[in-house]
Amino acid sequence: MVQDSNRALTKPVAHADNMRIAIGQLWQETNTFNPLPTTRRDFEDFGVVRGPAILEQLADTNEPGGFIQSLRAWPERPEIIPLVRLPAWPSGRATLETFAWLREELVGALEREMPLDAMLLALHGAMVAECHPDVEGEILAGLRAVIGPRVPVVATLDLHANVTEQMVATTDALVLYHTAPHVDVFETGVRAAAVLRKMLVDGARPVTAFQKVPAVVPAERANTEEPASVSHDLKQRLIALEKQPGVLAAGLATVQPWLDIPNLGSAVVVVTDGDDAGARKACAAIAEEFWRRRRDYLPELVPVPEAVRRAHARDSGLTVLSDSADATTSGAAGDSTWVLAELLKHGWPRPALVTIVAPRVVEEARRLGPGGRFQGLIGGERDSRFSRPIELTARVDRLFDARFVLSGHLARNLPIDMGPSAVLVAGNVHVVVTSRSGPHFAPQLFTVAGLDPFAAQVLVAKSPCGFRAAYADRAAELMVVDAPGCAPSHFWKNDYHHIDRPLWPWDEIEDWRAAPRVISR
Repeated sequence: MVQDSNRALTKPVAHADNMRIAIGQLWQETNTFNPLPTTRRDFEDFGVVRGPAILEQLADTNEPGGFIQSLRAWPERPEIIPLVRLPAWPSGRATLETFAWLREELVGALEREMPLDAMLLALHGAMVAECHPDVEGEILAGLRAVIGPRVPVVATLDLHANVTEQMVATTDALVLYHTAPHVDVFETGVRAAAVLRKMLVDGARPVTAFQKVPAVVPAERANTEEPASVSHDLKQRLIALEKQPGVLAAGLATVQPWLDIPNLGSAVVVVTDGDDAGARKACAAIAEEFWRRRRDYLPELVPVPEAVRRAHARDSGLTVLSDSADATTSGAAGDSTWVLAELLKHGWPRPALVTIVAPRVVEEARRLGPGGRFQGLIGGERDSRFSRPIELTARVDRLFDARFVLSGHLARNLPIDMGPSAVLVAGNVHVVVTSRSGPHFAPQLFTVAGLDPFAAQVLVAKSPCGFRAAYADRAAELMVVDAPGCAPSHFWKNDYHHIDRPLWPWDEIEDWRAAPRVISR
């Protein structure tokens, strides 16, 4: 039952002995402009984990690690019931078959473990499937139907989630990342477990104030770690709010912009212990501050030729170019050639490093072997709408498997496997070619490829904001380039057909005021 009133349903406090708490994860961020569908194989390649293996493999990894370590530290010593971990790298829409499989994996695992006292879920919040624009909301509804209306469910969300009313109505609390770059994923799991304990042990009665904001903002300036920025100011307000008595969680989701779906928009969520008025007031204040400063999120972009010239002219230090329109962290295909083509026009005294997803090229490089001469087309295949293949003549410098452990933006001790890979060298341009998508910004990727990212003259990071966590303190200059792609900063220039209007920045909207709904279960 969902109420829009001042009377939250009172839940019984779970008995301190023998509490059974389920944990699970569904993580994928969709870019509906990426033509490549997300399939079951994408999840399996990343690493599906079922049952007790979750406790063994993920005890110190991302939100599940935060769940596990927190629950193990509770004085009540609850029994942790691991369901399933379902992760896939950001890409295009999931297929209908994949959606059905994901739902069955989670709902089926929950059915087999009933009865339970509570559930903790690690979600992204911006996953889309064919005919299903709100995957997390629908799967949460399926899980709620199994677990029942009175069993607490707490879920974590990415800061770029497209939060929906269905997500709010089917959970007791939503706990969002506070940081971009996302360096608090483990800590968000800890915060979610703390909210759950307040419900189970202290008898907290969560109510949620929820406000959709008719605005979508670029990701490039969502850097919460930049002092005096709107993102930093709002993060500090949210953290301070969560420290107030009676506030269980507070979050701002600035949304994944590249979703052509109904109900797209940023959102504010504030969860309190039975304080409807307090939740509504705090939610409205955050929403209106975000709305007032929305234009502060618009970034400065540098044309690709100018950015490459500036990097070439620098005598010392590393220049990092953010090719955000082809950001694999934003669900882009990762095979744009716009920056690569410009790099190849220059002679580089020190290495120029760039990545590309091109499984066919990897296969050819492996056939040629180290020292072989590659000559052929590269790029512009996975996403041919925004890029095109270019002719490349290069030496096969190295073959390697792109396996490493990622920590920093997006991750704490997260195993990554981007498949068989190769380094092709043309002049002093080093092209790191992978078989699969992944964190094409990570220093660990370049290191496992045998390259020193911090000794390079220029490095191309396929990330709009998160790359700053790795490079801001060590690079001489960071620039965001203006190139075509399916994850552009000026996303409103793409063709959207399903979003609700009016919506900023597509439309100018006057006199908007927040009016949060308070939703209690």
